[in-house]
Amino acid sequence: MPGVRPKDLTEPDLLRELEHLHTTRHATFLHAAPHALHEHSSRTADLEAEYLRRHPDRAVDPGRTRAGARGGLADADS
Repeated sequence: MPGVRPKDLTEPDLLRELEHLHTTRHATFLHAAPHALHEHSSRTADLEAEYLRRHPDRAVDPGRTRAGARGGLADADS
């Protein structure tokens, strides 16, 4: 897999890579070759797992939970 191992990235580098992958996801999904889509998905999953490992107690928006969404707490833009 190309790229620096997620655990070796600094916090700013991890966030920048995640932002880039999330920004390019739709176009990759629609138009990339199967191998490229697989690599994109794999890299995204690895970086997201590293972020969650580093931030297990990250803030969770109540509207982004199943209970919150059912209770009408979901943001109208979601």
